[in-house]
Order: sequence, then C-alpha cells, then structure tokens
Amino acid sequence: MTNEYKQENTLSRWRLILGQEADAALSGYGEGGQLTLTDEEKIMDAALAAIYDETGTGGTSGTAAGSAKGKGSSTGHGALHLSKWLGDVRSFFPEDVVSIIQSDAMERRGWKQLLFEPELLAAVKPDIQLVGTLLSLKGKIPEKTKDTARMLVKALVDDLVKLLETDIRRAVTGALNKRQHSPLPSLSGLDWKLTIQRNLKHYDQERRIIIPERFYYFDRARRSKEWTVIVDIDQSGSMADSVIWASVIGSIFASIPALNTRVVVFDTEVVDLTEQCANDPVDMLFGIQLGGGTDIHKSVKYCEQFIEEPKKTLFIIVSDLYENGNQAGLVRRMRELRESGVRTMTLLALSDSGKPSYDEHLARQLSRDGTPCFACTPALLPALVEGALKGQDLGELAKRLGTA
Repeated sequence: MTNEYKQENTLSRWRLILGQEADAALSGYGEGGQLTLTDEEKIMDAALAAIYDETGTGGTSGTAAGSAKGKGSSTGHGALHLSKWLGDVRSFFPEDVVSIIQSDAMERRGWKQLLFEPELLAAVKPDIQLVGTLLSLKGKIPEKTKDTARMLVKALVDDLVKLLETDIRRAVTGALNKRQHSPLPSLSGLDWKLTIQRNLKHYDQERRIIIPERFYYFDRARRSKEWTVIVDIDQSGSMADSVIWASVIGSIFASIPALNTRVVVFDTEVVDLTEQCANDPVDMLFGIQLGGGTDIHKSVKYCEQFIEEPKKTLFIIVSDLYENGNQAGLVRRMRELRESGVRTMTLLALSDSGKPSYDEHLARQLSRDGTPCFACTPALLPALVEGALKGQDLGELAKRLGTA
C-alpha cells in the first residue's frame, strides 16, 4: 500500500467524520488540491449526512430526514427514501455502527413514527436500543405493524438466548449438580480433580503415570426445583436495556428444571410475569410497561411470599435504586432476607453500556447490610449466579470479575 493511498484513505475517513463543511479544509491535503470520494464513500456520506448534517443537505438521504418531520411522512416518497437509507446503512457500515446510527436517527431526527410502517420496520437491524424504543411506544403501534414488531423483538430475543443460554446452564449445573458423588460410573461425570488427588499415592514412577485404584463420579441427577430464583425488575424508563436483558435471562432460568423461577416487574405497581416468561419471553417483554415511578419496597414485599426455603433462594433486584417508595422499609426487608439466609444481589444495570446512574446512598446502605450492588454485563452474570449458588462472597466475586 503506497503512502499516497494511505493519505487519501485517511483524508476520506476524516471527510466522512467531519461532513461536507470540511471539504474546503481537507481538499488542500488531497492530490492536486482536491479530495475525491469513491462511489461507495458518497453513499456512506449521504447516509451520515441525513442524521448528522444540521443544515439538512444530505442528498437523497437528507430528503428522507426532511420528509420524516412532516405530517404523513410515514408513507409515500419519504418512506421510500428512508427505506433506501436503511439499506445503505446496513450495506456499508459494521453492525455495531449500524445500531448507533439507527439510534441517533430516532433521537436526532424524530423518525420513531416511521418505524410503525411494517416495510420499514422489517428493514432495520434488531438491537437492544431499537427494541427498547418499540416497547416504550408499543401502545401506539398500529395493528398493521404489530406482527412485524413482534418478529423483530423475537429475532433479538433469540439472538440473546443463543448468546447466554449455554453459559447460564453450565453455571447452574456446575453449582448444583457437582456437590455429591455417585457410585455409578459415567465418563462425562468423572471428577478428575478428586480422582487424581485420591490416587496420587498410586503414582508409578517408572512409567510416570497415575494408576487409579478408584474413580470418583459426580452425581448428574438433577433435583427438580432445587433452588428458587427471583428476578425483580425495575421497569422505569431509564432501565430499558436492563429490562430486556433481565427478561431474557429470566426466561433461561425458567427453562432449567433445577430452578423454581419467579419473574416480577415493577414501577409504582407490581406485575408478576412468571407465566409469560416461562411460556414465551417475547410475550413477557410485551407485557412490560416502560416508564413510571419506582416502588422497590412494594415489589420486595410481594416477592417474599415465594421464599419457602431461604437458604435455597437467590433474589436478584435489577434497579438503579431511585426509590420513590418506603426506602427505610426496603433497607429493613433486604436486611431481614439476608439474615434469614437468602442470597441477595442488586444489579444497578444489566447491559453492555457504561457506568450507570444510580442512588449511591441507598446502594451503600444495602451493600453494608450484605446485599452487594453493582453494574454487570450480561457476559459476567453466569459467573455471579454460579458464585451465589455456591455460597461465595458476591461482593468479593464482583470485584474480581471487574464489575462496575
């Protein structure tokens, strides 16, 4: 690759970042005093200009931006331009960038109403932010678009389940099924560590191998409903990403025979979505009403009825802890749950985004009483669940895992 090509490529990238207003400044660095974009870069430039060019001169895509602002813009010419814009964005940008551009399109250009058209909705890339927007607007989605919206939400849920299910199942079975040993031989259930430890005295120095006198096997039998796991989810508007992740994780818990799973959502009221969660996590998501106030105390009080064996119960609150209810009562109830033997944790956020905003004072109070409070990425949750079921110190485990 020549230095001239590298320079031209760098200039083109800066031009795409800075927009049309940078033409004059950057042209002086180009070959012959000019900066020329390739046909592909021109399409990318028009797609970006439609969202980020405040002058509204973004070519055909800019026309879509203008059309989106007018009355009745979700049909006809404007809808056709937006459909082309969506296709261009998905064709020329990486998936993670597509998600950012789509989100900015809805926030900066007010294109949310256009997502109510089935043809346009079918063209977008399903991601957490988009599904969160759909759920927040679901009461306004017209009948003709509901099936498409449901398919988009299902596509995202399926992707998230594939991403997490194996690790969560492995974490649960690793914590619950490997505590007792069985006399029944099973290669898949061989406890290598214990077998080696107990047979070190049978090491053959000449052949430099261990000749086991006895093998030890894990008991692979699963006890039905051995543990109760309660996922208590704050459905206030600020928790949209966390609500989606938590709902998917709750549905995975519900599919594991060893767990008796309860999934509850709350704002100022409490809604039990356990049945929907077990049957179809998409139904559960559509049963969530994003927005409203927060009464964590009321939800904890409701969940207490499902705790039959405290030392076999894991209670997970997903909330930023901005409590509008009885804060003192919440602290007292959580302390009593801990003292009775319930394993408790509060996830201030369950997402891949940055450090969350949360009530630091309440988080410190709960942490002091033994309920660790931290933000967590979905990828780290299986290790935390396994640690909780094994009785490990969750505060220390969270620090080792590097949670926020």
